[in-house]
Amino acid sequence: MAVSVRMDPLLEKELEQAARRQGVSKSQFIIRAVERALGRKDPAQLYAQVMEEVAHHRIGKGAADDDLPSYQAALRQSLRATYARQQEEFAEYLAQKAKK
Repeated sequence: MAVSVRMDPLLEKELEQAARRQGVSKSQFIIRAVERALGRKDPAQLYAQVMEEVAHHRIGKGAADDDLPSYQAALRQSLRATYARQQEEFAEYLAQKAKK
């Protein structure tokens, strides 16, 4: 069913930009907003559902570093080092936050 809505031009421009950022049409953006407003799509419930589904999937380790071309193995090691550093920085942040 088609529904017409009149809105302020600035609000419509914001709607267009928000829909574009999410990669959906204005209509789909509005439908999602109305569903949330009516309680049909609770973001917390959707998040819990996704996390439940993800918990049942196992992620493989992929190919061993020795089986990869040298540039891919080097990239993988660099990414692992970056990830480890980020984890350490976050742990330090949490520790400092807990002290406050």
